[in-house]
Amino acid sequence: MLFHPFEIAFCGYSGSGKTTLIAGVVRHLSAKLSIAYYKHGCHRFAIDREGKDSWTVREAGAATVMISDPEKKAVVTRYSPTSQLLERHVFADADLLLVEGLKELPLPKLLVVDAERRIVELVSNGTLANVIALVVPDDPASYASFGIPTLQRDSVSDIASFIESFVLDHSLQEHPLYGLVLAGGRSSRMGSDKALIAYHADNQLVHTASLLQQQCSNVFISCREEQVGAYHNFGIPLITDTYLGIGPMGGLLSAQQARPDAAWVVAACDLPFLDEAIVEQLCSQRNPMRFATAFRNSQSGRIEPLCACYEPKSRNRLILRHIEGNNSLSSFLDNARIEELTLHNSGALQNINDPAGTRLWVQAGGSGGGEGEREICERKGC
Repeated sequence: MLFHPFEIAFCGYSGSGKTTLIAGVVRHLSAKLSIAYYKHGCHRFAIDREGKDSWTVREAGAATVMISDPEKKAVVTRYSPTSQLLERHVFADADLLLVEGLKELPLPKLLVVDAERRIVELVSNGTLANVIALVVPDDPASYASFGIPTLQRDSVSDIASFIESFVLDHSLQEHPLYGLVLAGGRSSRMGSDKALIAYHADNQLVHTASLLQQQCSNVFISCREEQVGAYHNFGIPLITDTYLGIGPMGGLLSAQQARPDAAWVVAACDLPFLDEAIVEQLCSQRNPMRFATAFRNSQSGRIEPLCACYEPKSRNRLILRHIEGNNSLSSFLDNARIEELTLHNSGALQNINDPAGTRLWVQAGGSGGGEGEREICERKGC
C-alpha cells in the first residue's frame, strides 16, 4: 500500500485509452463506492490560473495552497513527491483509489494494451511487476500464453467487477478478522466486575469470546494491566491497554497497535443479549473498504460503537482524533464513511451495567441457562 489501502494502477503507453477506460470504470463503481483518482505525470498542469488569488499567493512563495468552495477543494503543493503523506491524507475517505500511470511502482496494475501490443513486452521480459490483469483491444484468448487474467477493453462492466473482486479478496487475504472483548471498564455502577457475571452458562468474558470465536480467527480480551490476574486463567489471550484513561477507544487502539493488519470485531463485555446471529451478520456483511461496519438501531437511530468491526484503515483516523482530544467511538462512527447495518431488534445490544439491570434480567428469566446471574443478584440483595 503506497497511497491507499485499496489502490489499482492503470498502466499503458500514451494513446492506449487509459483515461477513457478509467472514466468508464468510475461510472460503474461510483454508485456504491467512493472513488478517488490520481493521475501522475501530467506536464505543467495548472489548477490555479494566472491572476487568481491562489496563483498570486503561491507565486509569492507559499509552499502549499488550498482552495475550496461548498462543493470541492483543491491542493497545490511544492513538497517533495517522495513523501506519500499528502496523498494518503487526501485520499483517506475514498473506498478505492484508481491511479493512472506510475507503472514503475509496486502497485497492483491493470495493463492497458494498445493495438500494437508494445507494452506486453514488459510483461514478457519481467520489467513490470504486480500486473494483475491485461486489458486488451482484441481477442483475450490470444493472450493466453501470458497466464494472466485478460479482459476485453470494451467490457467495462467486467473490468469494474474484476477490480472490486480483486480488492475485496486481497483484503480478506491480507487482513485477518480478529475479535476483541472490551473488558477494561471499572464497573463502578455495577459494584463488581461486569465481565465476570454469568448471564449464561459462562461468565460474560468467556461467553462473549465464544461468540466471536465462531467468526474470528483469533479472539483477545482487552483489559487494564491490573485485571490480568483475574482474567489470565480463562485461556483467552489478553491485550492490556497502552492508551490509558480514554475508555473503549483505548482498548481498540491498543489492539490495533498490537496487530495493525487485522480488522477488529469488538464487543463489550456487558451485552448479555448479544447472540450468534448478530455476530454472524456483522462479520458476513462487513465492508473492508470502509472505516468500519456497525449497526444502526432502527428505533433510536443511533450507531452502536461497542459491537462493530473496525478495519485497519481506521487506525490513523482514530489516532488523529485521539490527538485532538476526541476519544469517542460514537463520534468517530458518526463522522466516518462506514457500512451501516440495520439492527431490527432494538434490545439485542442493550447493555446491563448496574444492579437494577441485573434484577430485570433475572425477573424476566434471562435468555441463558447459567445460575451466576441469580447468585450475583442474591448477593446484592436484588
